[in-house]
Amino acid sequence: MLRSLFSGISGLRAHQTMMDVVGNNIANVNTNGYKSASVVFEDTLSQMIRASGAATATRGGINPAQVGLGVQLGGISTNFGQGSAQSTGRSTDLMISGDGFFVARNGNEDVYTRAGSFTFDSTGRMVNNQGMVVQGWAGKNGVVNTDGALTDIRLPAGSLIPPTASTKVGIGGNITAGTTSAMTLGTTAYDSAGVSHDLTVTLTDNGSGGFTVDVLEGGASIASAAGAVSFNADGSLNTGATTNSQATLADGTVIDIDLAGITAYGGAKTLAVKSADGAAAGSLQQFQISPDGTVIGIFSNGEKLNMAQIALANFNNPGGLEKLGNSTYRSSTNSGLAQIGTPADGGRGSLIGGSLEMSNVDLASEFTNLIIAQRGFQANSRVITTSDQLLEELVNIKR
Repeated sequence: MLRSLFSGISGLRAHQTMMDVVGNNIANVNTNGYKSASVVFEDTLSQMIRASGAATATRGGINPAQVGLGVQLGGISTNFGQGSAQSTGRSTDLMISGDGFFVARNGNEDVYTRAGSFTFDSTGRMVNNQGMVVQGWAGKNGVVNTDGALTDIRLPAGSLIPPTASTKVGIGGNITAGTTSAMTLGTTAYDSAGVSHDLTVTLTDNGSGGFTVDVLEGGASIASAAGAVSFNADGSLNTGATTNSQATLADGTVIDIDLAGITAYGGAKTLAVKSADGAAAGSLQQFQISPDGTVIGIFSNGEKLNMAQIALANFNNPGGLEKLGNSTYRSSTNSGLAQIGTPADGGRGSLIGGSLEMSNVDLASEFTNLIIAQRGFQANSRVITTSDQLLEELVNIKR
């Protein structure tokens, strides 16, 4: 049989594979996180017709004469180039800007994906559309230990944080000499049970260039260490004198009233609370995800707490990953081990909330490859037809 006949067959088979790859790329043009693939062809073994010969003093060297035996598929490579951002407005949709993969637990196996369309299930776990659980590190009391083992990202609805007793309230602004200045702190002071206390700080001119400080609740003084402040001739605070007072609540909570930020300049009174700690108990109201993957819970008492941090994985050779379907990958012997870490660190990309990564398929390039595959298939089929005609002529030599 003619060698060209089998070469044409190998060409048909190779270009059919190219058509399959191009068709799959076009089919996934709108698949979030999809990475396009391309084929690489290689020639097969060649049959030696004449070996090469070395040059001598009387005769020149000759090159080998070989006939190729067709084409074969050298490989199918994946293009992990960045896809465009598609804004969705959903707080649970995440996009990786840069390198890296989300880690998702699928049963007992960790898989990797670029598709960041997530949501929370009934137990508060962050999952993808197939129920695979997003992995990261859980926070405890607002601190996330990223050196520990990966665990499920969980954000249970109705999460509570305990109250925090107030320890310090800072007051600043201007007071007017010769008057009694009083200001209500409002619900900025909390005892150990999280109960708010409306405290009033009264500053009374003592006629000696200073003010006596008293703290009241419901008209009764609760100052456990009454203080006094004095001012320099230019109205600035005399820092050498006492600048704070202490108030003791009914449960024994001691609050330091810091007055180091006040002045006695001429003009209107502008006293105001500048800082205050402590908070009542709060329930989880909403959340936000920062570029470094930190899931921040926002509570009804105005407090913010780091609830968890999403992990990303990177590989020495992402092209060696095995595709599992559902826009997920599995590590292989040639991809290298997963390098787990936090986003925006160690070569891993940062996260963009409210967006998804679009497919990186270039339709113009794919339609061009479609034409190339079609013409290549057509040309190889013509080789088979012509080879058949040669065989027909051979058979018809003896009529």
